Amino acid sequence: MPRNTSETTPGPSSSPELRTTALDTYTPADLRGISGGRPDPFEVSHLGLTWRPKEHHFGVVQGERLVAHAGWVDLPVRVGGAQVRVAGLGGVIVAPELRGHGLARRVVSATAAHAAEQGYGLALLFCLPDRTPVYAAMGWTRLAAEVEAEQPGGTRTVMPLPAMWLPLGGDASWPHGRVSLLSLPM
Repeated sequence: MPRNTSETTPGPSSSPELRTTALDTYTPADLRGISGGRPDPFEVSHLGLTWRPKEHHFGVVQGERLVAHAGWVDLPVRVGGAQVRVAGLGGVIVAPELRGHGLARRVVSATAAHAAEQGYGLALLFCLPDRTPVYAAMGWTRLAAEVEAEQPGGTRTVMPLPAMWLPLGGDASWPHGRVSLLSLPM
């Protein structure tokens, strides 16, 4: 479970304190614990896409319970014919009863900070259209270009979800041109 604590603050409504931490592992049982066992916790199963597992995981822990998660991967991306080093963020989820308390911001910020520490200048995520204002409030910008991604069997698809990007340091900006993920979406 947690490997180090990066931030500790009192929890919502006098509940046990919240710790933002890197996670050694993140399992399907952890996801069920956060989501309350909902069958489609990210509300994207109707899209029929295959998603890439995350390699680095961060969480918010309340007492002994994991209540929020975000993960990232090294995402191979080609933009306008050039390879770009991007941190692909995904798997963002907050326990339903704790939404609206800033936990998504905490876990996304920890994830982005870790990617920046690893030398990444840009991050990319996909989200449901109604979630774009949440990410925009955290500094993410909607990507105007369509994004193409791999799917099993060598097929490619245009992603049906909005893509958003975030500069992770300096004056990084998203390059112009067609965007192709050279892997499954994250």
